[in-house]
Amino acid sequence: MGERIYFDHAATTGVDPKVLEAMIPYFSQTFGNPSSIHSFGRETRKAIEEARQIVAAEIGAAAPNEIYFTGSGSESDNMALRGVAEAYRDKGRHIITSSIEHHAVLDTCHYLEKNGYKVTYLPVDSDGLVHPETVLDALTPETILVSIMHANNEIGTIQPIAEIGKLLKERNILFHTDAVQTVGTIPVNVQDLNVDLLSMAAHKFYGPKGTGALYIRRGVKVNPLIYGGAQERNRRAGTENIAGIVGLAKALQLANSHLEENRARITELRDYLIDRVLSEMDYVRLNGHRTKRLPGNANFSFDFIEGESLLLNLDLKGIAASSGSACTSGSLEPSHVLLGIGLCHETAHGSLRVSLGKGNTREEVDYFMSVLPEIVNKLRAMSPLYHAETERKECASCTRKR
Repeated sequence: MGERIYFDHAATTGVDPKVLEAMIPYFSQTFGNPSSIHSFGRETRKAIEEARQIVAAEIGAAAPNEIYFTGSGSESDNMALRGVAEAYRDKGRHIITSSIEHHAVLDTCHYLEKNGYKVTYLPVDSDGLVHPETVLDALTPETILVSIMHANNEIGTIQPIAEIGKLLKERNILFHTDAVQTVGTIPVNVQDLNVDLLSMAAHKFYGPKGTGALYIRRGVKVNPLIYGGAQERNRRAGTENIAGIVGLAKALQLANSHLEENRARITELRDYLIDRVLSEMDYVRLNGHRTKRLPGNANFSFDFIEGESLLLNLDLKGIAASSGSACTSGSLEPSHVLLGIGLCHETAHGSLRVSLGKGNTREEVDYFMSVLPEIVNKLRAMSPLYHAETERKECASCTRKR
């Protein structure tokens, strides 16, 4: 197969041609500063407010002014956690999150810990699920915010956000969810989810990189993360990325308009891939919940091999995949998510994340399965641990026969 195959949609997606078409005029034709009162500025201000209306409608927000545009999903997470922590510090300084969050949340929590806040990192079960009762057990009179991601970026497990949110709403505790992996992929409605804050990033649903958004329920106080201007109603200084904002709204509109058909097709393709890997290969496990997972996510751990070597060999065959989060791909440490679900260091190092998108086909999965066993077997042939394991099994078999 001469063409390259992209199986890394959880890391980023290509911009949809219709999204690019919507964005192009705002680079050189309709380019005024939205803060200017002249006609050039009014044109771009109108475009931003129309985009705000679209995003609000697509996620079920009560009003457009609950949407704030940012530079990324990571910035949205930072703004939610730091903004709420600073705004409510007189009420309490305790925050609850999970042990398998994206580093945009975890590193922000570590920053807050260094600045006088206490953070509880909840454990997850072997499927990566946060149980609602563990959230309740962790609450204290000082708790001001809970942040649990909607679905994990590495293993794809979808959390019971609506149930957790309902319990927190009854106790008047603010609730944030990092929905970067779910917006545009599965149904996301802030009312149904019972959340007060929600983060998203355009490039995860075929929009432009460098553009995100944060939903903040009306009445929730959030201090600014960036100072220096009155943009985004005094909550985010800096001249707006007009083309990016227009692109985010268009991408979300397109993604939601085809959401059910894409979800059904991609889920079927995902299950086909998972079934083949688990039935045709040895010493492999599926990470994450079998059914409560993102439509395109398939995360495996292969014993006796190293994930980076697997990725390099797949790349030589024209297949792009991942060993986990793109934000930590330069790290030599095993995934905190895989360790969090109970995998040992050695097994966690042998992980492979395949994330399918709307353009992938069964033929591409078949090609993937035609090269994966060969690559895994080649890498295991170099592993003394693999040879020791196979010899042990052979000896055990001989003993049974005698």
